[in-house]
Amino acid sequence: MYAKKQNVSQVNFLASSRFQAFTTQVEQTGVTADENGRKIVPAGTVYPANDATAKGILLHDVDVTNGSQAGSLIVEGYVIAERLPTAPTPEAKAAMQEIKYR
Repeated sequence: MYAKKQNVSQVNFLASSRFQAFTTQVEQTGVTADENGRKIVPAGTVYPANDATAKGILLHDVDVTNGSQAGSLIVEGYVIAERLPTAPTPEAKAAMQEIKYR
């Protein structure tokens, strides 16, 4: 049996245990590969873009190396904006009306 040790470091950006998330298709368009050749969209990413088209925030990392994949998209809840990979723009905040920031 082969087992690979892997360290996972994911910052908790949720400010509350209560949130609403739905499944969404995460596209690989515009995602650059990391040093291992993997295309990972990190948890906490405003999706699909950090602008007025924003629909929510990804709950978990999504690996789109081999094409589009399903991911959990938070559409309602409380998050800690300082812990997100990229701060939401004012336009994105306005588009995601049910997400509150602490």
